[in-house]
Amino acid sequence: MESKLYPVLGLMSGTSLDGLDILYAEFWQEASGRWQYRMGASETLAYPADLRASLASAMGMSGLELSLLDVDYGHFAGRCIRDFVLKYSLHPEFAAVHGHTVFHQPERGLSLQIGDGAAMAVESGLPVINKFRNTDVALGGQGAPLVPIGDALLFPEYDFCLNLGGISNISFDAGNGERLAFDISPCNLALNYLAAWQGLAYDKDGALARKGKMILPLLQALDSLDFYMLEPPKSLGFEWFSSEFRPIVDSFREFSVPDLLHTVTEHIASQIARVCLSWPGKHSMLLTGGGALNLYLKERIAALAGVEVASASRQLIEYKEALVFAFMGLLRMRGERNSLHSVTGARKDACGGCVFLP
Repeated sequence: MESKLYPVLGLMSGTSLDGLDILYAEFWQEASGRWQYRMGASETLAYPADLRASLASAMGMSGLELSLLDVDYGHFAGRCIRDFVLKYSLHPEFAAVHGHTVFHQPERGLSLQIGDGAAMAVESGLPVINKFRNTDVALGGQGAPLVPIGDALLFPEYDFCLNLGGISNISFDAGNGERLAFDISPCNLALNYLAAWQGLAYDKDGALARKGKMILPLLQALDSLDFYMLEPPKSLGFEWFSSEFRPIVDSFREFSVPDLLHTVTEHIASQIARVCLSWPGKHSMLLTGGGALNLYLKERIAALAGVEVASASRQLIEYKEALVFAFMGLLRMRGERNSLHSVTGARKDACGGCVFLP
């Protein structure tokens, strides 16, 4: 008997505001229970300048302004889904949408990803699943990271799955059938912030960082942040970057941007290495996210952590999170768990996500 094929769309918007990732993927389950996937059409759609500016300032908006942005973003994402489906002549069963994170304060029972589900469903003509984090947070969890359920079921052959997005986060099998995962440090949030001082969107290939020199007091100050002493589960958001990390970097403005990038890159790589080295016997790593294209950062992680970084396709590097959220949407539709309490600290595993019909 042939396994059922699930055609799905996954949408991801990261904290670095690079744009909206859209991916078409197909999933099926082998007789052994192992899940397989095939990635199809994919695009990253840049935000219109006015929408990007609104998203960047969302944390300071009034309740009414934020509610309006929630609806506007939903209509925008819904139109993107509709146009994407028409462009590639696709027939997905539904779209799974992460939404754009504005607030992430799980210690207060809050993680807000905007993007009105009803607006997306109406604009796209498809069922839409969003609000994946809410149930986990309501259960006392961090609501993050959620991708590890995909790591466990789609990429079990790797010792570590490391994602380098706005935030770096890691996932691995800790034994006894438990998955561990947590945020490690800022990544592209910090690197792109510094690149912008040079008028650049990002430091291509880490070329500026490679040319720079170490600022030891800065490295020591960053390494001393309290977050790094916390035991998992733990997660980071833009608020922490703004209040804790960025002020330290800003206090070293007299140094050159290449030197700052070099030092922050070393900080990111060394914090990742510290985690990897605390789990001896694990050597293979799947590296994804926009930061995986930063060749200098990739080299420093491999050297400091002593891991073999697997060669992933450019599409997997750039769209893995969209792929996993598509898969999480599938698990939601099947009524199966799509977040792990061993990762988030919730009271139990959960099947999260709200379904909106067109």
